[in-house]
Amino acid sequence: MRERHGRVNEALETPNAKWEYTVTRDDLPLHCPLPSMYLWNSHPKVYLPIEATGEAKCPYCSATYRLVD
Repeated sequence: MRERHGRVNEALETPNAKWEYTVTRDDLPLHCPLPSMYLWNSHPKVYLPIEATGEAKCPYCSATYRLVD
């Protein structure tokens, strides 16, 4: 798992830049924005229950997450 510190020189993704994301069981517990994204210009972190159905949609940004094995 990648540790986040919010340093300017970190190569983090822009949050909410895509509408669909593929995640694995290593990404659980799933939350939006993902750990690889900046938080300062995004919505609050929200945990998404993806285990039961294999798909979840963020209530803030409408990004869809699909769980793959």
